[in-house]
Amino acid sequence: MAMAGEKFLVHCLLAMLLIALVEGAKELTVCNTPLMELEKQCLPAVTGEHPPAPTEKCCGLIKQANLTCLCDYKAALPTMNINPTQAFALPKLCKCDQPIPPKCKGKFLKQTDF
Repeated sequence: MAMAGEKFLVHCLLAMLLIALVEGAKELTVCNTPLMELEKQCLPAVTGEHPPAPTEKCCGLIKQANLTCLCDYKAALPTMNINPTQAFALPKLCKCDQPIPPKCKGKFLKQTDF
């Protein structure tokens, strides 16, 4: 059952990206953040074994993001080669005032990551 939910979420994400490409959208916004800008600025900080620290621009995007909304996508992150632990460590690394929502904690994240 959980696998079906994850597949559905991945399909929704792919559909959103496809719509953005078909419509020629330059600024698809997801969870209060421009998706393409988020990928451009933050992807290096959430991929690989020893990623670099997030940039100032990445932190600016994380600070404006709706973290509760982003939690809904955590199961899909590995399919995009994004390390969920690294991704949800960004708010702390960026000194974000928003706490990590409780629903983000669990499968991928340890309490010490926050």
